[in-house]
Amino acid sequence: MLAVGALPANLTASSDDIVMVAAASVAEARTALDDAADYDAIVIDGQLAGSDPVGVEAMAGRAAFIVVVPDPSAEHAVAWLRRGAQDVISGEPGEGRRRIRFAVERRRWAQTRDPAYSTDVSTGLPHRQQFVEHLSQLLALREREPSPMAVVALRVVKTADAAALNEADMQAVRRKVAVRLRAGVRASDVVASLGEDSFAVLLGSLLAAPDAERVAAKLVALAVAPFVVGGQPVALAVATGISQFPRDGAMADKLLRRAVALANAAPPVDGGPPHGHDAQGNTRAAANDDA
Repeated sequence: MLAVGALPANLTASSDDIVMVAAASVAEARTALDDAADYDAIVIDGQLAGSDPVGVEAMAGRAAFIVVVPDPSAEHAVAWLRRGAQDVISGEPGEGRRRIRFAVERRRWAQTRDPAYSTDVSTGLPHRQQFVEHLSQLLALREREPSPMAVVALRVVKTADAAALNEADMQAVRRKVAVRLRAGVRASDVVASLGEDSFAVLLGSLLAAPDAERVAAKLVALAVAPFVVGGQPVALAVATGISQFPRDGAMADKLLRRAVALANAAPPVDGGPPHGHDAQGNTRAAANDDA
């Protein structure tokens, strides 16, 4: 969980099941969210939040969002709830951490109830929460007879030609990436959208752990092959991270976080210029996948 600003000590102490990461400012918190991408909760000092409400509202959709205000009035609490907060708490001993847990669970429940949270409209892929639920179900089935599974996170990095695209064309590229990733794995595997520039793939059954590296390399090759958008070739770069069960743990959230963190830290691989040459020196044209 991400603790932002000067919060009471009873809210910021880490425990066996809650790990708090501190941020001194809203800008630092937004950077931490961009780096980690999947905190369960953001707990923020109300005075600091009030100094940058626009920045705070931009974070509200990223995790359960809790504002700490000493002796909050009903009017103050309603104002923050309208800005996307799951709860407004005083931070008094004995009620803070329990309320944080409730806020996280309320957000998860709302996500499972709202179809907009389960499917990415642009690509038709499941969102993070649906991906985690599917992974959790598979992990439960593997408790008695563990066999290798893997999560592959892919971070898409815009090259110069992709950065020049307008929003509509960039959404078209995202759809094309989703189609290629879906075509690159088995029907039993799951491809999900983690945001505008990230995807995750659940490889639900592997003969051997090293197979995950091979599939990840295949997916990168598919994603970096040039696209055709508006008649012009467009190339991307992709960084990947892999976590594996049982080697890296047996908790769905932990496996996804590890894969995402590794993808965020990895250098992106690109496919070269849209009209480069292959290993044999032949001209390599952009893929024709405008459908």
